[in-house]
This record gives sequence, C-alpha cells and structure tokens, in this order.
Amino acid sequence: MERVLIVEDDENIRQLLKLTLASFNYELVDFENGKDAYDYLQNNKVDLAILDLMLPGMNGYDILKFIRSKATLKDLPVIILSAKDKELDKIMGLDLGADDYLTKPFSVLELAARIRSLLRRSKKDERLIQINGLCIDLDKRTVTIHEEPIELTFKEFELLKYLAKNEGRAVSREELINQIWGYDFIGESRTLDVHINSLRKKMGNEYAHWIQSVRQVGYRFVAEDHNA
Repeated sequence: MERVLIVEDDENIRQLLKLTLASFNYELVDFENGKDAYDYLQNNKVDLAILDLMLPGMNGYDILKFIRSKATLKDLPVIILSAKDKELDKIMGLDLGADDYLTKPFSVLELAARIRSLLRRSKKDERLIQINGLCIDLDKRTVTIHEEPIELTFKEFELLKYLAKNEGRAVSREELINQIWGYDFIGESRTLDVHINSLRKKMGNEYAHWIQSVRQVGYRFVAEDHNA
C-alpha cells in the first residue's frame, strides 16, 4: 500500500483529502503543522507528498527545499496544493522541485488522477541511464560524460533525464513543458529554451550537439560520437 503524506492546515480540506484518497486504498499520514511534517520526514518513508504552502511552524517551500536536499527523499513525488494562484508562486514551487501544482479550489478526482500519474512515473524510473559515455545516476542525481562530472540545476537534470530516456525521439515543446514544469504551467515558453541553452553550455562544445533542435516540434537527444 502506497503511503501519501498530507500537509494541510485547513481541517475541512484535510478531512476531504483523507476521505477521498482512502477510497483509493492509499495509506495516509496527515499533519496540519509544517514542522511536524518535517520531523516525520526525518525518519519515515512516504511515496508521495501533498503540500500546502501557507503552514504554521514551517512553510511548504521550506519543506520542499528539505525534501530535495535529503538523499533519501530527493526523488519523492511532491504535489503543491495551495490557494496561492499567482504565476510567480507556481514558477517558484515548480523550480524548487515540485512535480505538480494545483490551486484551490480544486477537484479531488483530478488530484487523485495526478497522484496516480506521479506514482506510476516514479515506479517506472530507471535508476541509472547510460548512453555512449553519458551516465545519469538517478539515486545520486549526478551526471557525467566519459566520467567528467557536469553540475546541473534541478530542472536541467530533469530535462536531460527526460530527453535521454526518449533518446532518438523528437519530443515536442509542449511535452517537455508538461513533463518538467507541469501541464498547468503558464509561464513563458522561452523558459524551456533558456534551460536547453544552459544545458548545452554545461555539456560543452564537444557534446552540446547531442541535444538537437527539431524545427517546429521541439528537441531530440542523440548521443552521437563527435566525429560521426
């Protein structure tokens, strides 16, 4: 049974979530205080977390930062559930590492569908991706090319991982934005191009061409030999 953590200070919403998600046979752990959730995560395993942002004790942003900094939690699927519906709030949450962002009021059935999708995706994750000298270690969240390390931001890592998993396939801009930033992302589409350009620079001139631009579609990852 998958364990879902709910961190929500509104009693009515928390009870609604517990009632609904229990019907999908999830084991539920809930807290109304951010600090209590933080303490729980120090020594307990969960399969997915639902975070409000405005919490007593410790806010949701700080809990998310902790999750992404802790080795045993860094790949935990996280959904932010918040009344903060400004574009900047969503961008901040997603850039800090949230996998999804849902604003209140919300549909509990839609939330349940997003939970199922994230849990399926996390189970399918391979722990090591190796292609022609490229090594992406999903447990350590490290990237090397021919054993030379490349330091990437959270989003750059997720972007390279997704492209590498779909090696050889032209991945549309819409798919990349949906998968990396969330399908309700409303920021500028240029955000993707900025991250791609940064990723290419960090890979260096010898390997930047592995990320190919596909006109009127998006991008394709092909780990070709430099002289091929």
